[in-house]
Amino acid sequence: MATYQITFKQRLDNYVVVQTLTEPDVAIGQPVTIAGLTDPPNGSYTVYALPEYYFIGVDSQGDLLFDYNWSIPNQVMFYEAGDDITRGAVTGGTLQYTQTCTWITGTQIGTWLGIALASVDETAFLAQCATSANNFIYRRRQESGYTDSLTSAPSGDVELATIMMGGSIYRQRGAIDQFASFSDMGTAAVTGLSPLIKQLAGIPRPAVA
Repeated sequence: MATYQITFKQRLDNYVVVQTLTEPDVAIGQPVTIAGLTDPPNGSYTVYALPEYYFIGVDSQGDLLFDYNWSIPNQVMFYEAGDDITRGAVTGGTLQYTQTCTWITGTQIGTWLGIALASVDETAFLAQCATSANNFIYRRRQESGYTDSLTSAPSGDVELATIMMGGSIYRQRGAIDQFASFSDMGTAAVTGLSPLIKQLAGIPRPAVA
């Protein structure tokens, strides 16, 4: 969970904009938790936008309006009905963001690896590999501009890429920077993601409309 200090807040036409002290690693469509403020009330909200300019309201068509002569960094916008609040400094408020991606499970990784009977320790490690792969692929897609659900993979190819990533993590068990091997020829160092995983996951190709 990441926590960011809120330095300014504003509400206009039922949209709240908060500015944080440091750049928040949040995504549009994902939940954030506001704490330490009285208005807007503390609670969970869905990120509507990450504006880079001063918000000046909503037009008759429902489009957001901004003053493009006033650039403001580290802003997060969400919907919360209430009276307008003039932009002003605040103290004590925080914005919390937790990403828990659950696209795949350790069982799926075990099936892909061909592990029929896993011990309790193996099962726990497979679950850890799944958690790591879920968060890694989700984060890499987020960095490329994709907005994905945290609970279900956006497509079958992305799901397979995540399973393969989890399998790759599992296969490096006991190794520092390469896959374990008993070959007399030795092994080659692992220098990055498999091209197939990248292709299936759609990374680092930017998202397109």
